[in-house]
Amino acid sequence: MEKPAIAGGTPVRDTKLFYGHQYIDAADVKAVEEVLISNDLTCGPKVIALEQKLCALTGAKYAVVCSNGTAALHIAAMAAGVGAGDELITSPITFAASANCALYCGATPVFADIDPETYNIDPESVLEKITSKTKAVVAVDYTGQAAKLEELMALCHKREIVLIEDACHSIGTKYKGKPVGSIADMTIFSFHPVKTVTGGEGGAVLTNRKDLYEKLLLYRSHGITKKEAYYVNESHGPWYHEQIDLGYNYRLTDIQCALILSQIDKLPQFSKRRKEIVEQYNKAFLQIPQLFVQREIPESDTTRHLYILRIRPELLNIDRKGFFEAMMAENIYCNVHYIPVYWHPYYEKLGYKKGLCPNAEKLYQEMMSLPIYYSLTDKDVNDVIWAVQKIVNYYKK
Repeated sequence: MEKPAIAGGTPVRDTKLFYGHQYIDAADVKAVEEVLISNDLTCGPKVIALEQKLCALTGAKYAVVCSNGTAALHIAAMAAGVGAGDELITSPITFAASANCALYCGATPVFADIDPETYNIDPESVLEKITSKTKAVVAVDYTGQAAKLEELMALCHKREIVLIEDACHSIGTKYKGKPVGSIADMTIFSFHPVKTVTGGEGGAVLTNRKDLYEKLLLYRSHGITKKEAYYVNESHGPWYHEQIDLGYNYRLTDIQCALILSQIDKLPQFSKRRKEIVEQYNKAFLQIPQLFVQREIPESDTTRHLYILRIRPELLNIDRKGFFEAMMAENIYCNVHYIPVYWHPYYEKLGYKKGLCPNAEKLYQEMMSLPIYYSLTDKDVNDVIWAVQKIVNYYKK
């Protein structure tokens, strides 16, 4: 008879604990209130202020903020020249937007496998997938750990391929001492509520290349310019503007920018706390042979967005689904990041089949995301550890 998908006894917690949660304080509320009673709710000074602050934070020359991380990926792919007949390589262990940005441009997503220990895209697999059609690589900083950017930059630039760093997880991370955002051809940030820094929604593209920056500005706002140097026709007067390309309404409001500006002021303390939680988890889980802990490369000084617990089913009388449900029974609500992108029905309809990336598929079947966010108390963290230990002890072979 199979054991139930609980570890028995009284649950570790009386109240539910979720995998992610934003932290909003009085300074954040005040920053938003000031914009709400101002004259500029959008296209105002807070947009410029946030772009300047992101440049100061990362060392990038240019920043373009936009409505969300997906929009940021889309305009980055457009700026890279991705179009019909092209290919864009990315990881399958990511949110679908990392691949969808290719489809938005009429191009084909190609999936490279992950390193089985770091869970980031494997440069060797990227190299194997490059063809004459490859226009861009979207390297995801999965969980917040920087991808192997130096290797990826070298193999991309040798072939005139644009490297887009999907850093939606990794604001605050440094690679070889350099902040993420100033390294790849373009870097993407997201400000979704479960990310380290939030604006409710929001995204940004950072770059050191002026040619890309000018394109990003156009694509963010309908392809319309008010710069006379770009006009095709003669100006009609001070009100004049021209649509010179096909863009989108991907603008970010001053309301959201004000919140993100305030949140960035807290990034050092957010980062510090997340590192403390990772250290506590690692210390506990490295002692349990039935579990794997994600390996970090020494080049990455990581601010974690996610903490991945990976079980070893061969050493347990329970699979990942059962472990997930057992955690729920302990009132700890985890998540799974991510279902391999090409497993989704939409991608199946496009002809993608299981088996493309064995390391990614194996990881998916064994992992879940544990709670990690700034306001987790030490008691909360200990409850998570205790729940994991309780379940492992109950189900170990």
